[in-house]
Amino acid sequence: MKEIFDVVVVGGGMVGAAVACGLGGSDLKIAVIETSAPLPFSPDQAHDLRVSALSIASKNILETVGAWEGVLKRRYCPFRRMRVWENQGDTEFCSDDISYPELGYIVENRVTQLALLERLPDFANVELICPAEISKITYSTGSLSEVLLDNGRVLSAKLIVAADGGQSRVRQTVGLGLTSWDYDQQALVIYIQTAYGQQDITWQRFVPSGPQAFLPLTGHHGSIVWYNSIDEINRLKVLPNEELKAELIAAFPDCLGQVEQVLASASFPLRRQHAQQYVKHGVALVGDAAHTINPLAGQGVNIGLLDAAALAEVILEAAYKGQDIADLTVLKRYEHMRRLENLKMMTVMDVFYQVFSNDVLPLKILRNLGLGVAERVLPVKNKVMRGAMGLEGRLPKLAQGKSILKSI
Repeated sequence: MKEIFDVVVVGGGMVGAAVACGLGGSDLKIAVIETSAPLPFSPDQAHDLRVSALSIASKNILETVGAWEGVLKRRYCPFRRMRVWENQGDTEFCSDDISYPELGYIVENRVTQLALLERLPDFANVELICPAEISKITYSTGSLSEVLLDNGRVLSAKLIVAADGGQSRVRQTVGLGLTSWDYDQQALVIYIQTAYGQQDITWQRFVPSGPQAFLPLTGHHGSIVWYNSIDEINRLKVLPNEELKAELIAAFPDCLGQVEQVLASASFPLRRQHAQQYVKHGVALVGDAAHTINPLAGQGVNIGLLDAAALAEVILEAAYKGQDIADLTVLKRYEHMRRLENLKMMTVMDVFYQVFSNDVLPLKILRNLGLGVAERVLPVKNKVMRGAMGLEGRLPKLAQGKSILKSI
């Protein structure tokens, strides 16, 4: 027997769960389909390798939908400072300069996902279906689309939201195309224990072989992201932890502090892809289903959460006005809000990556001048900080800390 929903969100990760939370408490009937639940959190367990630098805009979104408390009761590391440098150029950003207590928060992805998922039962109009496997997606422009689960359950939907990652099955089913390419590097993520206590700074150093980054975690812990050639990352990732520790000490700057232990590591390829359209009649892409970005400044999750907030805003305002939430004209409002903004961020990250990850003399001069300007010209410095905090451009209501339902 078919069950009719206004919105079926395929994917209950951070972005998909944020869409559902944004629609929570409305008159719309929502389903969220997730393959498997994240493991429960325990405060004495090791940090996960997958962490994100959540911006102030992302924190506002989580706070407004009631999920930030779930992060606070688990584990997070605020940071106040952000340093970017190479041998001749150096600039440091501090939240005090723009009267904010923090620039952002390092949070394990699983913690953010758990905080969002545990909010869903509080909304009478939202059903989380987990664990669940999708057997078939039938897309229709003339009637409701259908999602068939492996247990025989059939969900009919006015609108399907694709929050199912970079290899999105929904995107492929409905025929939304991609522009994509691989970078000729990989990144190695290394979870370390340091002699330093909990730090309040995240930094990025540029060397010709690629960026080196540090993200602070709680206690005497940190996360290292080491970009390098594919061959070099393949060499590093198979080293025993003690040998990898020696490589870290030799390659990374003194400000990393004494590395006492390498606790875990994993590598991933660097790939950029961007959907040529975010929407069709009855379908909208969010998060990695719409875009994957160079992880250089950790903006992937942040722009995904902005997608979620913008889509929820468009859907609720259309429903309030009695418009068809599946109509392409309605969904185009979401695409207009987010696609160009995401493309700008992707392009900035690519330019930054290409300009800094080489040893060409004219580019070295140019980037050192740029870092010098960022350091000495306060309006430029403050604009860069606000951009990193997700506070530039046209912000969805949730990212401003405003309830959508109370604003319409």
